[in-house]
Amino acid sequence: MDRDPLPSSQPRHVFWHEGMLDHNTGSGVFDTGFDPGFLEVLDKHPENADRVRNMVSILRKGPISRFLTWHSGRPAHASELLSFHSPEYIESLIQANARGSTELCAGTFLNPGSWGVALLAAGSTMSAMDHILSGQANLAYSLVRPPGHHAQPTRADGYCFLNNAGLAVKLALKAGVKRIVTIDIDVHYGNGTAEGFYDTNDVLTVSLHMNHGSWGPSHPQSGSIDELGEGSGYGYNLNIPLPNGSGDEGYQYAFDELVVPAVRQYKPEIIVFIIGQDSSMFDPNGRQCLTMDGYRKIGKLVRDMADEHSNGRLLIVQEGGYHITYSAYCLHATIEGVVNVPEPLLEDPIAGYPDDSGITLKVVDAIKRYWKETIPFLKDI
Repeated sequence: MDRDPLPSSQPRHVFWHEGMLDHNTGSGVFDTGFDPGFLEVLDKHPENADRVRNMVSILRKGPISRFLTWHSGRPAHASELLSFHSPEYIESLIQANARGSTELCAGTFLNPGSWGVALLAAGSTMSAMDHILSGQANLAYSLVRPPGHHAQPTRADGYCFLNNAGLAVKLALKAGVKRIVTIDIDVHYGNGTAEGFYDTNDVLTVSLHMNHGSWGPSHPQSGSIDELGEGSGYGYNLNIPLPNGSGDEGYQYAFDELVVPAVRQYKPEIIVFIIGQDSSMFDPNGRQCLTMDGYRKIGKLVRDMADEHSNGRLLIVQEGGYHITYSAYCLHATIEGVVNVPEPLLEDPIAGYPDDSGITLKVVDAIKRYWKETIPFLKDI
């Protein structure tokens, strides 16, 4: 299907609120909050406000800016959170917030101000989805922090308190949307989103991630290919664990051989594109070696799928990306792909580390064979 040749003729809508900078994650040895006492300079926690400051700045000041229209986000109401999260979990977060600074799980700190910021992230994402559902736009981007895709219905995990994307999907289901696909390219498994829809075929959850496995009590899921869902959701949770260093070619192959055919079979009415720039070649939290060009191509592929299957309806939700400058560049490239600019608007300032896609191609072929043998609706991909 042809896409609009003049991207500026259809503004793309960004939902953001300055209040999301107020979540102070502290400092220590990487994300631990630990000060050993003998280091002169400690790391800022990787999920800090500066990373998102640069994302906002590059979209407002970079060449992509003329294609974007900005909207102010809003906080979620506590009652809205119950569509995805349990009442007991939400109450535990409210109580933790009242107590003051708390480490909910490894690396995940709820500090003064954090709860209000989490509500802003959730509400802004739901507002972006509502903008699509109401017919005001086909394409909206929720630029939020803290991230959300690790937050499960009953627990926090991996810097995440509330599952922003999951709440937006629930909103769409309530509005009568029948089939929704989530495509998560953050370097870590979108375990919280998967857990929230694990027993339903109303949502096809797809996650491409580093093959990191479980990392403790807050993250019991492994992200392996055999976590397929259960009950009526069996076969509708598709995990694509990729080897370290998969790079642009490996991700392109995974999309061509796995993601695009699966989405074509499912025929979604809305696509939710869950993005993280921590799959880039320089991110401190990942090892997947994507460059700006890789992100740009993935953005185009997802836009193509939205145009083909969901009348262009596409919600983008921000997750990770922890290199302070390169994450912003990779975000710009992703949005370039999504808005279908004919030529790159920014050159890659630092790409050069070679990827190692040979093993990845074999892994993708093996996953495809497994899906064809195991998942009824994918037997013909």
